[in-house]
Amino acid sequence: MLWARKNRSECARRLGMNRSSISNEIKRYVDDDGIYRGGHAHKKYLEKRKKAKQPNRKIENDPQLRRHIVCKLKLWWSPEQIAGRLRLKETIICHETIYTWIYMERPDLVKYLRHQKSKYRKKRGSWARIERNKAMKIKRITERPKVVLRRSRIGDWEGDTIVGKEKKQRILTYVERKSGYGMAEKLDVVTAEIIEQRTEECFKKIPMHMRLTLTRDNGVEFGDYDRTLEKRLGMDVYRATPYHSWERGTNENWNGLVRQFFPKGMLFAMITSYQIQHAVHMLNDRPRKRLGYRTPREVFRGCCDSD
Repeated sequence: MLWARKNRSECARRLGMNRSSISNEIKRYVDDDGIYRGGHAHKKYLEKRKKAKQPNRKIENDPQLRRHIVCKLKLWWSPEQIAGRLRLKETIICHETIYTWIYMERPDLVKYLRHQKSKYRKKRGSWARIERNKAMKIKRITERPKVVLRRSRIGDWEGDTIVGKEKKQRILTYVERKSGYGMAEKLDVVTAEIIEQRTEECFKKIPMHMRLTLTRDNGVEFGDYDRTLEKRLGMDVYRATPYHSWERGTNENWNGLVRQFFPKGMLFAMITSYQIQHAVHMLNDRPRKRLGYRTPREVFRGCCDSD
């Protein structure tokens, strides 16, 4: 937003933060040339965190303790055994602290560990079980009724997001398969919760009999709220196959039409919700060859004339 020449008050309003928080962030982490860059600021923040914790690090600040741990590791003691013995001598240190020190500061000592890991997994179950649990919360496009492919009814929708140059701001789009009628909303901040809320607001304006199914992309921005949307909107929600964008061809085509108004490389912080709705209005009132030169709005509302 700063690149788009938004002032600090506007940044605070859109991010839902206090203006002083924005000012303090810029003041702390601005580069030497006076420009605030998010990537550089994050690195400076991590370095600051690391330095702040340095005085409290037991192993790094105690050479004798450090030598003792290295000696016992080379005798094939486990970190838990080392920590347990030290506790008998009233030296309190957690075995997880020793593991962290080994992996972060002394990777050459990893070979002395009996169980070597590159990553810690979540406590509840294996990664395979976690992936299965995620899969149970969504329905794939293969489960979608065949009638959706024929475009013979109004009420089958497809959805995705269009990404701006800054990557943080997007346009949420939904389009109806038979009529080509579309809806769009600007997202200043992209989270699964916000997208769920905006999706619900969009479809609550559509009559119940005109919202039957919704097929969405697999992006992480959609989270795993499919079942929640099904309950609140009364429509079946499906996910396309990963890396099969053609399964949502209607939505991909409509996003391409939206790009006529907001081309790639454009900063979405520069555009307003009014401009997006103006573009949506123009697209919904533009005649389509596949509709017999009727407009998506006419077909969607079922009020087209014979001419």
